[in-house]
Amino acid sequence: MIKWPRIKGHNHGQGGAAGATGLRGRASEGRAKTLKYLRFRSLYQDNRTPIMKKKLLTTAIFALAISLFALPAFGQGDFSDPNAEYTFTIPSDSWKMTVKPSRISPNVEYVYRFRNEGHLEVRKTSVDSGTTFDEIIREEEQKLQFKPGYVAGRDESFKGAMEGRVFNYEFVRSGRNMSGRFYFLKADPTTVYILRFTGERDSLRTLRNETDLIARTFKLK
Repeated sequence: MIKWPRIKGHNHGQGGAAGATGLRGRASEGRAKTLKYLRFRSLYQDNRTPIMKKKLLTTAIFALAISLFALPAFGQGDFSDPNAEYTFTIPSDSWKMTVKPSRISPNVEYVYRFRNEGHLEVRKTSVDSGTTFDEIIREEEQKLQFKPGYVAGRDESFKGAMEGRVFNYEFVRSGRNMSGRFYFLKADPTTVYILRFTGERDSLRTLRNETDLIARTFKLK
């Protein structure tokens, strides 16, 4: 039996296994890099979203604050006239002067858009020293009792540039439900200014902040 000599050469089986191992290693490394990138991107987006939301929220709040602060000031002005010894703030340009003071009469009147929506009369009256607000209001109320559908409301204490009281009432005009809100402001022991606001009941209720502002800023020069 003839024994042929073994010829030494490359082991293709081992080489193939090594090549496969190398490919698997590179594939695993690629997958690891891909996963690392995806985790980094996800982390970045997760961190970025709250920051962006916070910035948007801050910007919105800042814009809202500016609008709220600017809104009350829009159209505001001060009433002042050489023939009137007092001044007050006009809340908006919707208030139009309809009666201007003169050397003969210091009375002033304003209308909010239309007379039925809001009407202001400023009147000055003299009282005896020691006269109380209750007495002043009762005297004024006697004139109001003749209005159709008159119903007296409650009195309120009021404090602005001058000490005062507020009297509320309701009445009917041409079939419309109306209301009145009178501010009695004492300039000195014998001088009282009356700010008479009247208008449709719902309209005057919505103007409460503006009527309060006018009365609160009413003062002598």
